[in-house]
Amino acid sequence: MRLFNKVAIVGTGLIGGSLALFIKKNKLAGEVVGVARHKASLAQAIKMKAIDRGSLSLDIIKGADLIILATPVDSIIALRKEILKNAGKDCVVTDVGSTKEKIVSLLGKDFKNYIGSHPLAGSEKRGIENASQDIFKDSLCILTPTKKASKKALGKIKSLWLKTGSRVVILSPEVHDKALSFTSHLPHIAAFSLINSVPLNFLKLSSGGLKDTTRVALSSPLLWQAIFLTNRNDLLSALAVFEKNLRMIKSAIKNNDRKTLTRILSQAQKKRSILE
Repeated sequence: MRLFNKVAIVGTGLIGGSLALFIKKNKLAGEVVGVARHKASLAQAIKMKAIDRGSLSLDIIKGADLIILATPVDSIIALRKEILKNAGKDCVVTDVGSTKEKIVSLLGKDFKNYIGSHPLAGSEKRGIENASQDIFKDSLCILTPTKKASKKALGKIKSLWLKTGSRVVILSPEVHDKALSFTSHLPHIAAFSLINSVPLNFLKLSSGGLKDTTRVALSSPLLWQAIFLTNRNDLLSALAVFEKNLRMIKSAIKNNDRKTLTRILSQAQKKRSILE
């Protein structure tokens, strides 16, 4: 069953490409078009049958009744005025950005049918070549509609994500950014910092534990510096909590305090078991 006539996806990478694949396979739109910075990305997207047509220009999005912004967060902000020039007044607009407060405050003013989205899916890999229509299955997607958001637009975006197999939660942009600073952004900082702390000549002696703990450090530096800086205040607060916990462990080790160290580790073990 079609949800849209023409879907335009700006950014045919891992998430944008995966969503395009899902929309195409399930015939949720009459046409899917893509915009990318490189011809090779568009050629690969067409070869994989993720999009029907592609362009380096935003002109191709004209006539779309759904526009999905799947570029890095700073690009979403930078492109919004040009998107506005090419989007119809009744077009539904969403994004897949990992931070929301700044994006929602700007796009919510520009587009009357804007609904913020953040699918908690994907991996450290990038590019359309790693896209998969099943990437969203059994994952969580957070929607951050504005108070003035159209109920019809919200219903359509919610329906789209539910069809992908995602569980949908609605949060305010502020709560989203605070929560993700702890559950997503802080773990990436920890992984980047941890791998940078290991002397290069010791890497060959590492176990699977180091690989597991630092997997997300393989993520795009450009993508993540934009995420960190657009959620700076919440992330600094999360880092302060992290630093406090590090100091507690450091102190227990320094003072040979077995009781305190065991209590800290046991508390962590118990909390981690909740995620299983």
